[in-house]
Amino acid sequence: MPSHHHHRSTPLLSSATSSTSASQSFTSKLLLLLTILPLSLAALAFVLQWRGGGLPDPTVATSSVTSRWAPSGSHNEVFPGMETFSSLSPKSHSSSDCLNLGRSSSPSFPYYGDWKFSVEANLKPKICITTSTSAGLEQILPWMFYHKVIGVTTFFLFVEGHAASPNVSRVLESIPGVKVIYRTKELEEQQAKSRIWNETWLSSFFYKPCNYELFVKQSLNMEMAIVMARDAGMDWILHLDTDELIHPAGASEYSLRQLLLDVPSNVDMVIFPNYESSVERVDIKDPFSEVSMFKKNYDHLPKDTYFGMYKESTRGNPNYFLTYGNGKSAARVQDHLRPNGAHRWHNYMKSPNEIKLDEAAVLHYTYAKFSDLTSRRDRCGCKPTKEDVKRCFMLEFDRAVSLPPSVILALFLLCGCFGVNSVVYVVGLLSDAFIIASTATEEEMLNWYREHVVWGEKDVRLKLLRKGILTRIYAPMAIIQGLRESGVFTSVIAAAPTTLSRDKFLASIESSNSSRAVPSDSFASRKIGRRREHQASARMVLEIEGSTVHRAAIPPLSPPSMDSDHHSQA
Repeated sequence: MPSHHHHRSTPLLSSATSSTSASQSFTSKLLLLLTILPLSLAALAFVLQWRGGGLPDPTVATSSVTSRWAPSGSHNEVFPGMETFSSLSPKSHSSSDCLNLGRSSSPSFPYYGDWKFSVEANLKPKICITTSTSAGLEQILPWMFYHKVIGVTTFFLFVEGHAASPNVSRVLESIPGVKVIYRTKELEEQQAKSRIWNETWLSSFFYKPCNYELFVKQSLNMEMAIVMARDAGMDWILHLDTDELIHPAGASEYSLRQLLLDVPSNVDMVIFPNYESSVERVDIKDPFSEVSMFKKNYDHLPKDTYFGMYKESTRGNPNYFLTYGNGKSAARVQDHLRPNGAHRWHNYMKSPNEIKLDEAAVLHYTYAKFSDLTSRRDRCGCKPTKEDVKRCFMLEFDRAVSLPPSVILALFLLCGCFGVNSVVYVVGLLSDAFIIASTATEEEMLNWYREHVVWGEKDVRLKLLRKGILTRIYAPMAIIQGLRESGVFTSVIAAAPTTLSRDKFLASIESSNSSRAVPSDSFASRKIGRRREHQASARMVLEIEGSTVHRAAIPPLSPPSMDSDHHSQA
């Protein structure tokens, strides 16, 4: 009986032993697999790293790079249309413009390093910017490359003063997509033949100094830029100053190209309401990288919020904004296009179909540095007197006419609101700043700047931020800081030729010597003396024809005030 049971248990024991063996075998194979797999992956990674992996280098723009970097509407383009710099030979460059353009030890955008932003033929739409400037590289390069990042391909730079000096212009000339136009005698003679001088829409600004002269000069430059834009096959043109950045909010991506691509085809002009920089301290050195707070435009605020917070928003200044409030615009490049002052475009044959954007804006970095205030003392060669300031900074002071002269002058310094055909023209702060900068001590100017410009009160800032009057915008700061840290600006300067051609050098010297500090009559006298009678007769004919097509130029206008029609309708 026991023997019978022994024989019956033997198969069971054998089966258990076999199961245990199989389990041990599976465990051994699993451990072997887990050991071999990471070793294989490590070996593969080593081989790929050694061979380069067969992947395209994102910092090299070759035809093998696919359209995955391309914005919509383009084909097989790298983002956003770039190619590498040629190898840079070590050169010594010493310029004050390089002080704020250096490389940081911790780059945020490593792939920007050594990239050259070039013009690609089939990026659509093709966008250009024109400007008239006397700024240095420390302002122009961040301004320009920021706009390249968001989709601008071409720049028409009308330079004079410091911007036209050889050390600056040789760098600008070397950048792809940049056309530098110097203010030479030949240019002025060419512009003296412009049809603008025979028309009525800009005539109220002729033959007057300083701001009037600048306004006419910008319009003449814009007229030339339209021709250049058409010849270059551009689709859109903007006029911006070098202290203004486009903020393309509202698009599906942070791209001006995408924003304009979405504009209906029947729209001729797009208006960008302006936001004004609101600095929080007095020691700003690089506004583009240090300022993130902006005051929103009337057009982007509810009326009850705007007027309800008007007193807190102005802090005793003459207007809601320190300077202008009617924005800037982009126009489709088409036949019969003309400028309509520095802020708008028009058409000789029709009234443009225009739209105003609900989210996008132009960011105006005005008085962002204390030195912007002190630089007013050299503006236009004007004297720091009430009469000369009125002559230079636009029109008559039309308030408090019955007050004693001393009170009028005090109000002039504190308010500075002028009228132009019942439209308030924003020159108050400009004239204030000019007189303050010309007559006050450094300490007095600094106190004035703290009181009128700097938003030092934290409680007020927080209140206006909560109400939506003030807003934080970080994208331009991040982009420009990334460009700087990656060495784009220093690479551009290092790659520039050490000298200009003889013709460009002579044009540069002539243009850099033309300064706004020189009495303003020089610009007008070359054009006006021999043409006055012809212009007068031509204007009479044009006035008879009517003003529907020849709409008067739109100057910089202040935002609505508490006494405006907008308030009564709110």
